[in-house]
Amino acid sequence: MDKVEKLAQIIKESNNIVFFGGAGVSCESGIPDFRSANGLYNEKSIIPAEVILSHSFFMKDSNYFYNFYKSKMVYKDSLPNDCHKALAILERMGKLKGVITQNIDGLHQLAGSKNVLELHGTIHKNHCMKCNTFYSLDYILDSNETPRCSICGGIIKPDVVLYEEQLDYNVLEKSINLISNCDTLIIGGTSLTVYPASGLVRYFRGKNLILINKSATQYDNICNLLINDNIGKVFKEVMNKLGENI
Repeated sequence: MDKVEKLAQIIKESNNIVFFGGAGVSCESGIPDFRSANGLYNEKSIIPAEVILSHSFFMKDSNYFYNFYKSKMVYKDSLPNDCHKALAILERMGKLKGVITQNIDGLHQLAGSKNVLELHGTIHKNHCMKCNTFYSLDYILDSNETPRCSICGGIIKPDVVLYEEQLDYNVLEKSINLISNCDTLIIGGTSLTVYPASGLVRYFRGKNLILINKSATQYDNICNLLINDNIGKVFKEVMNKLGENI
């Protein structure tokens, strides 16, 4: 039995699956990752990306932040790939209980997934830091410099978790609960190097730990199934074996 066949068999026999994914999940939708050789964090820049994407830099120079953010972090026209679509189908089948994502692009919801926990927030929600009025992504993109609140004039901040900021406690707690109670945890498209998100794997007590990633991770030696391949390709093949067309 090859690895894709084995994954299809595990999914067929499981009814409490959780998917935990990172930047690699959206690469096949045309969104670059962060830590690969060609990733955002390895681009040559006067100011490192990690510095620009920090809370202190946002507060210091929001115009520079937004120029970088809108050109490097927002991909409004990207569409869900086969991984996103497969996970939405598995949820409708009653097998997948939730998606935990480190991505901020909203593609899981666009594909049809309902129970999505966004550890690092989303580009699709933005709030005035002064009066908390909500603003859409289009409002942000249509602003020439730092977007300002039309009501009070305050600075609008994306609901994404920047460096120096804490993860949302409620999202973190729900993620821990999902992982602690699932029988199968599928981890995909993440190097598992970013804390505290990567630490969530330690809460898994189930039967099947599956890793789908092109590069090595710290959990490769303890997982039940390791697949080093494109995640969209893997899920398309798995769904075909389950009799579901994407």
